[in-house]
Amino acid sequence: MTSLSLPQHSTMLDKSFVYGVATASFQIEGGSADRLPCIWDTFCDTKGKIADNSNGHVACDHYTHWREDIALIDSLGVDAYRLSISWPRVISQDGKLNPVGVKFYTDILDELQHRDIKAYVTLYHWDLPQHLEDNGGWLNRETAYAFEHYVDLITTAFGDKVHSYATLNEPFCSAYLGYEIGVHAPGIKGAKFGRQAAHHLLLAHGLGMKVLAKNSPNTLNGIVLNFTPCYSVSQSDADLKATAYADDYMNQWYMKPVMDGAYPDIINQLPIEVRPTILPGDMEIISQPLDFLGINFYTRLYYKASDTAPYEELAHQFPRTDIGWEIYPQALTDLLVTLNETYTLPAVYITENGAAMADKLENAKVNDQDRLDYYQQHLNAVHNAIEQGVRVHGYFAWSLMDNFEWAEGYLKRFGIVYVDYATQQRTIKKSGLAYRDLISNR
Repeated sequence: MTSLSLPQHSTMLDKSFVYGVATASFQIEGGSADRLPCIWDTFCDTKGKIADNSNGHVACDHYTHWREDIALIDSLGVDAYRLSISWPRVISQDGKLNPVGVKFYTDILDELQHRDIKAYVTLYHWDLPQHLEDNGGWLNRETAYAFEHYVDLITTAFGDKVHSYATLNEPFCSAYLGYEIGVHAPGIKGAKFGRQAAHHLLLAHGLGMKVLAKNSPNTLNGIVLNFTPCYSVSQSDADLKATAYADDYMNQWYMKPVMDGAYPDIINQLPIEVRPTILPGDMEIISQPLDFLGINFYTRLYYKASDTAPYEELAHQFPRTDIGWEIYPQALTDLLVTLNETYTLPAVYITENGAAMADKLENAKVNDQDRLDYYQQHLNAVHNAIEQGVRVHGYFAWSLMDNFEWAEGYLKRFGIVYVDYATQQRTIKKSGLAYRDLISNR
């Protein structure tokens, strides 16, 4: 297979279905001298935290190459570009707009408008200003209000240049990976820290949604959550119960408050000292109406009962991507259908989906057939969910280009465009060409 295809009757072939590519500020921009330090700068400077001891000071140098990168996006024929705003680039330490940082993004937004590419803007993709972390970061309730202030200023500055806003990208990763198990910035460990950080992130989301309703009522406003569906290793009551607990702890902990204004019932099983401090009115703020829900999906995990913990997570099964995650597209269909049965969903967008593969640039080409196959299987999985009644309105490939892959540094490549980090040369991979052809042949 050298192309991507969908059944002829698929609504994913309608011109109204949005196809896009996605990036994140810290992962591609570089230009670190022109912004405040963030928690990922500090994390990168901490020995042993990044697999290849790298950092984001240059990354893909999108800060310099943004014009050619947007031309590249345009050449793929996509309808939309999902980008994130670097909070430390646009807000000064005293809480005012940084005009240089704001202009960087307004120039990008103007160029996207000029090329008729819809801008899907994520307001927080993990790069918290370090000075806020120094005051407690997401463990400090005041950070949620600092986010509210930032959203107010930046959305006013952007005016009508944006098609869609997401408040947060993957609060699970910020809270659980960053404050509970410590493998992401800021590298704090403790269940009580993870649960409290999650609550403040969700509070920030709700506060941000209220600002968006006021400042930007005509944009599509929502949140992006990541899901790793939980499968039981057996049908025994013990394993099923453990798996349900894992799903509540890892997935529904972020979904249920946003949709239903309540945490999963397992909150009452947590030790008192681990439960987050929730103030009166918080859950009402968190559960603001959404115009859309962004869903990020990559893989699934298996669980079983444990004698010493609520559940035991098992290793990824095969086949796996280069980052070690199982390839199991049926889990994406299962996830979408289950969420649709459990909640009253707004419009759904697949805001990230893709695979890290061991790419090789040979004769100015990258023959990433394994990634192309991954996309084919997962586009079919989305189609199958739509056939079962899920309202999916768009799909964004993660990612536009190879980039700084967080704790993995530059060792893992997710892009449909290859980046030679030494020369900053971009090369569209086989998967990128196939994605272009799918979109253009609708």
